[in-house]
Amino acid sequence: MNGYRGIVVFGIVRPCTHRLSEGLKTEWMAHLCGLCLALRADHGQFARVVTNYDGLIVSVLTEAQAERSDGRRRTAGPCPLRSMRTAPVARGEGARLAAAVSLVLASAKVRDHVADRDGLLKRRPVAAAARRVAAGWDRAGARTGAELGFDTAVLVDAVDRQTGIESLAGPGTPLLTVTEPTETATAAAFAHTAVLAGKPQNAAALAEAGRLFGRLAHLLDAVEDREADAASGAWNPLTATGTPLTEARRLCDDALHGVRLAMRDAEFTDAALAHVLLVHELRRSVDRAFGSTACSHQPGGAPSGAFGPPPGNPYAPAGPPGPPLPPEPPRNRRGLIAGCLVWAGLACTCQMCCAGTFNDPWTGQEREGLCHKNDCCDCCEGCGEGCNCCNNCCSCCEGCDCGCDC
Repeated sequence: MNGYRGIVVFGIVRPCTHRLSEGLKTEWMAHLCGLCLALRADHGQFARVVTNYDGLIVSVLTEAQAERSDGRRRTAGPCPLRSMRTAPVARGEGARLAAAVSLVLASAKVRDHVADRDGLLKRRPVAAAARRVAAGWDRAGARTGAELGFDTAVLVDAVDRQTGIESLAGPGTPLLTVTEPTETATAAAFAHTAVLAGKPQNAAALAEAGRLFGRLAHLLDAVEDREADAASGAWNPLTATGTPLTEARRLCDDALHGVRLAMRDAEFTDAALAHVLLVHELRRSVDRAFGSTACSHQPGGAPSGAFGPPPGNPYAPAGPPGPPLPPEPPRNRRGLIAGCLVWAGLACTCQMCCAGTFNDPWTGQEREGLCHKNDCCDCCEGCGEGCNCCNNCCSCCEGCDCGCDC
């Protein structure tokens, strides 16, 4: 059983840089780099492997509510992954809370893989080393959380309850029973951003936004992994509860609407980036998971930068049978162990997130760094003004009735 599968989902919100203005792109990168550097500063170099897109939302929400100050940014030194350029990065309690939450949940994910004896973790020495890493992350996350007034025990409890709930779930079990621990964990993290920002009146609204964000994270993970889980025999909440995709989509759409309403109820100093991520980009994540959007830059809508071989055969004809095409050239693939070692090296040096391009750890295929990845470039459908109009203007948000300030 893959326990708490929805608790740790790194990257359901992946904004296309074509849809962000230069200012918001800079802000988004500042929070991503800020999370990475907060992990390094508080917990050591290796902790940077848990840097993730969704964790930075905690940092974004904290800053969106706080009063503007000169100390909210610092200039990071030259980094080889930024072509030796400096960059403004987010600093402060929001980034540290994001780091603590990411560490605790990543620790839970490692422990789950150890319990499932996945891959190399079948071997006792490797499993023992992984448990030691997970225990260290637990202690580090709890220590930082305590310094910020946030009890990470709520996250650990959610993870523990998730496993028990999944073991009892079966046909007819309400799907929202399975997603509840994930919702509780994300609600707690989102609500604490209001405390850190000095806006306790926002805690209830942001707890609701976090609860629904957690529901979406769990459901989208289940939808995206459904076929792979069926092929491997892994546990999947949709399959286990007998929930059809139509019902999963309805629950996702309801959650999207709820997040939008909750964001309206909160008081922000500057909500631009938070609004883009939690309203527009979250909606696109749902569309992407259910296959209702495609990237114009990738055949068949495949997102660039994903690990492993691209889906399907890129040499296969798209229409009626034509002239014979050359066979797919053999790939120089690394084995499992070698690929994992290369992956760890890329992650520890942040090449997967900060480098413009890097080579896939297993196939050697060139990939685009996560910070530079454009999952979709259909950013202004029907806008008529070109991509330069994408300053998060309402004319670029089809079907947007949320009254975003242009």
